[in-house]
Amino acid sequence: MNTPVAKWWTPLEGAPNQKVRCTLCPRFCEIGDGQHGFCFIRRNRDGTLYQDGYGTSTGFAVDPIEKKPLNHFLPGTPVLSFGTAGCNLGCRFCQNWSISKAKLDEVRSHRITPTDVVDLAQKHHCPSIAYTYNDPTIWGEWVMDIARAARERGVKSVMVTAGYITPEAREEIYPFIDAANVDLKAFTETFYHKLTFSHIEDILDTISWLYNQTDVWVELTNLIIPTHNDAPEEIRQMVGWILENCGDDIPVHFTAFHPDFKMMDLPRTPSETLNMARSIAQTMGLKYVYVGNVHNLEGQTTYCPKCGTDLIQRDWHAILNYRLNGNRCPCGEPISGVFSPVKPIPSQGNRYPVFR
Repeated sequence: MNTPVAKWWTPLEGAPNQKVRCTLCPRFCEIGDGQHGFCFIRRNRDGTLYQDGYGTSTGFAVDPIEKKPLNHFLPGTPVLSFGTAGCNLGCRFCQNWSISKAKLDEVRSHRITPTDVVDLAQKHHCPSIAYTYNDPTIWGEWVMDIARAARERGVKSVMVTAGYITPEAREEIYPFIDAANVDLKAFTETFYHKLTFSHIEDILDTISWLYNQTDVWVELTNLIIPTHNDAPEEIRQMVGWILENCGDDIPVHFTAFHPDFKMMDLPRTPSETLNMARSIAQTMGLKYVYVGNVHNLEGQTTYCPKCGTDLIQRDWHAILNYRLNGNRCPCGEPISGVFSPVKPIPSQGNRYPVFR
């Protein structure tokens, strides 16, 4: 499989060393001949930008869709998950750093075609494919080709992303995407600038665009890191922005941090902090608020916002009970999301439920 020419770049006329500017993400890397961008997998060769990540994978797994996390998109179904190397953010707390901070020649990668990926999803009875582990934005060309092939065969596509992408690129990638979980890492520019080497306004713009101007089902995740983004006032500001720009029906996941990568000196997120964040969000008016990376039956269960019935009872990623009728509570209240017409059987500890 030949390395394809990348989309989303322009030559820098008159610049030395045949420089090009990558326009995939707001970093706008200016890349000299023989060099790669911040993400490691977009490389300049003789004045042309190539997508080195195309057709490569660091490995595949069949996960519960709840692990992405997506609680309102085909709950109880398995999803084929995979990623490549590299990332366009520099998060000091990255929990997939062995992949996202690696170059292709530093990891064991497999060559595979878009058709191969869809074949693998169908072989393992996965109704969707998740582009995840590292940020799929940086291999958007390959995402588009896989998602196009998947849609032709009735398989859905899921982006798990930080949302750091230019309007130009997202307009081309997301028409092929059915659902996305966007990682809203904090709600201050200081956090984004110092701990991720990116900027919050670009992420907020992507979230607002996805929710308001596309048909993509969107959920948000906020990894709460002790002393960095766990202040109640910051959480209130975040929730206020979500309510104003996305409405009250977008699911939000507050998840627990564990020490990793360049933040080994911090403790795990206390359960009390997650419960505090969930309580703030619910009190302010969000209908579907979850906690993750912990065992918390109440905080992982989907409730009817009208009558309070526990509609999808979860323990971590396992579904214990499922009471939805299509997309409705037994009381008749519609529940926001994309739901399978076939009810999942309680998983009883399996990695994901089996279906009737």
